[in-house]
Amino acid sequence: MDYGTLHGIITVIVMLTFVGIFAWAYSSRRKKQFDEAANLVFADDDNQVLKDSGEQKQ
Repeated sequence: MDYGTLHGIITVIVMLTFVGIFAWAYSSRRKKQFDEAANLVFADDDNQVLKDSGEQKQ
């Protein structure tokens, strides 16, 4: 096996990996989880900090 064949095989593996990640990221089953993750920036941080520390908000 020469380097050209090896490079070709690696190229095909990388391309298939890219297509797989692309399909996973844009699948309709993942949309809800990605939408929730996108809105984490706007979540109320005070409640999460209090939950983590075990304190009650007054």
